[in-house]
Amino acid sequence: MNLDELRENIDEIDEKLVDLIESRMDVAQKIADYKIENGKNVFDRERENIKLQKVQSLAKEEKNKEYVGELFEKIMEVSRKSQYMRLADKGIVDDGASGDPASILAYSDEIVGDDELILFRNATEDQSYLRDILILLADAKKASEVYSNDEQIALIHEAMNILINESARRGFYGNLWHCFLTLLLVSDENAYSHATEIRGEMGGSLRDLALCDLKRFKKWFDIDFSEMTKRLHVPEFSVLLDYQAGEIKSKIYNTRVRDRICELADTLSACKDAEEMLDELASFYGQYGVGKFGLHKAFRIRHVDDETRIEPIRNIRHVQLKDLVGYEIAKQKLIENTDAFVAGKKANNCLLYGDAGTGKSSCIKAIANEYYDKGLRIIEVYKHQFKDLNDVIAQIKGRNYKFIIYMDDLSFEEFETDYKYLKAVIEGGLEKKPENVLIYATSNRRHLIRESFKDKPAVLDDDLHRNDTVQEKLSLANRFGVTIYFGAPEKKEFDEIVRTLAKREGIEMDESVLVAEAQKWEMSHGGLSGRTAQQFIDHLLGQI
Repeated sequence: MNLDELRENIDEIDEKLVDLIESRMDVAQKIADYKIENGKNVFDRERENIKLQKVQSLAKEEKNKEYVGELFEKIMEVSRKSQYMRLADKGIVDDGASGDPASILAYSDEIVGDDELILFRNATEDQSYLRDILILLADAKKASEVYSNDEQIALIHEAMNILINESARRGFYGNLWHCFLTLLLVSDENAYSHATEIRGEMGGSLRDLALCDLKRFKKWFDIDFSEMTKRLHVPEFSVLLDYQAGEIKSKIYNTRVRDRICELADTLSACKDAEEMLDELASFYGQYGVGKFGLHKAFRIRHVDDETRIEPIRNIRHVQLKDLVGYEIAKQKLIENTDAFVAGKKANNCLLYGDAGTGKSSCIKAIANEYYDKGLRIIEVYKHQFKDLNDVIAQIKGRNYKFIIYMDDLSFEEFETDYKYLKAVIEGGLEKKPENVLIYATSNRRHLIRESFKDKPAVLDDDLHRNDTVQEKLSLANRFGVTIYFGAPEKKEFDEIVRTLAKREGIEMDESVLVAEAQKWEMSHGGLSGRTAQQFIDHLLGQI
């Protein structure tokens, strides 16, 4: 037989398989109808396991048994799905359904929480699973309809593990169930949360719809897990309702936001009704915002399936402007421009340029930390991502935050043309740059684009419009309305930086010896700069 004939055989077999599967689905529907009419449980997990083994035994060759089993398991899963959806249409839960929690939760309207929500239905799949499992297990009647006692015990331990890990990553403490529900509320970006973030508490139909969801959350906040704890013999679950986090810090949020979420969880749990809960939630949105931009201070961008995504940077260095020794005039210039920006006044794009290791990048990080509470967010963009700038701006221009697009160590060689995208974004494109967006860049070059002697008027080359070439190279730097110079410190300034840093770190050393050692260090470690001074102090701390 040739290849075409073999392919024809495969096609014929596929047609027969389709007919058989459709026949099985018809029978599955009839089983569902039988159950609806007679109210009888006809689901039997043990029977299906025996049937699977029997089907596998029919395989004539041992090597095919595994593949037959995989195929038949999938067919049974699809068949069960059909039954659950048919039953769900009639508001019936399969009394004998057990086993795969994901399939049960996916097809039963009696269980799935997202189907009961209107606006606040953007939880992740894992979050929905954790929430719905705990809600289900807290209801003894429903839990027993879906799972055996052993399965419930296994699920509660799995849910506890997930809840502890999720809470530990965020540094939550107190009632972790309440903190988790609060996290769902403050993270959900929807029509109500966006509108409230921008315009403050609002009335009308949108509030009424949000109130419907909060009534559901109120029930979840009020769940008493004591019966479940006794029934499943898990007294350790009570620890999660008064969890002491110790000194663990959040790996995702800054400490103040983490504390505010935990405080909000306590406040929401004490509210007498859903309306009071919604008022508290609206207040949080107005103060902190919602979703990733509300709960994080710094971001980066990356491509996922040809889509430009803005993702949080979860571990930003907690440097403050006061930590940077010297450069008071430069820092003040940066502060004044940023103050105007966050206050909604006119402000300029900033270029911080000068010698390496002088604190340019640290100043930007300090700005991110110190202005977070005033609604400032920073998005780090690398040179190869300039083509994505329009997509980034489209995602942030309608939000109630001020955004600084931060470009570190910005410079271009003569052959690089990506700066043209940046020029158009900063100033020159048809679309106006949003009022809530500025660009801050650091560079060792004042004019950003590498120049050569051939750009000088005295040098002859084949460029007939040499002045146009020079202006093209200077035009990018000229689009930054504020330029701030950070020069390498002189010897006396360097010594003062070393003394200040040593004092701050509690290093006890004779001042003359300290300065002498610092001078030896800088001669072989990058010269006079704030970075060199910090590296020297770190070296001393490592010797203690």
